[in-house]
Amino acid sequence: MESPTSLTQGAYAELRSELLACRFAPGEKLKIDDLCRRFAVGSSAVREALSRLASEGFVVSEPQRGFRVAPLSIEALRDLTNVRCNIEGLCLQGAIEKGGIEWQSQVVAALHRLSHTPVWADKAARRYSNEYAKAHEIFHEVLAAGCDSPWLLHLREMLFNHSERYRWFSGPFSKVERDLDREHREIAEAALARDSKRAVALMNEHLQKTASVILDSSLSEREQAPKSAKPRAVSG
Repeated sequence: MESPTSLTQGAYAELRSELLACRFAPGEKLKIDDLCRRFAVGSSAVREALSRLASEGFVVSEPQRGFRVAPLSIEALRDLTNVRCNIEGLCLQGAIEKGGIEWQSQVVAALHRLSHTPVWADKAARRYSNEYAKAHEIFHEVLAAGCDSPWLLHLREMLFNHSERYRWFSGPFSKVERDLDREHREIAEAALARDSKRAVALMNEHLQKTASVILDSSLSEREQAPKSAKPRAVSG
């Protein structure tokens, strides 16, 4: 029999993964009973998982009303992207300064994995593949890892995860075709060449371009949609 701690951790991990992939719509009410059935755990495990996710900003706790999925907004995305550019830049600078041969090898391996992983699970529906999402996460994580600052890496991971919600949400609405392989390759090549200025500039451009695509494709449309229209979550 699984311990209460492992059940809570399991519910937390599964719910967090589904929130990041936008399998619940922004603002959607999260019903305890439904989540218990979905994850096959008790209400105490679900409540603890929801409280933890609320502390991380993925869920909103409403007194006497329960929990809802945290909303998405244009203003929040702009602020998130600007802060993330600053933190990613500091991590990248530190990694270029301190990263050794092991870091370089990991960057090359992560880039190879990313460039050989299909972006779409369903290109017609523009639904991202889970494999690409993981390879993308690893690539950005490895690039930053060489900086050797636990606090910077903690902040970077938190900002990355919140950014992922926007990226998954925007997928079905995006009409922009990007050469993501080239963008990632150029960032990696600049980092491996120890060219901090170019690497950070390319990273900022990459992150801001992603935000622009999201703003142009989905959030602006949603703000203009009737208030009764429920956002369609991305599945994948």
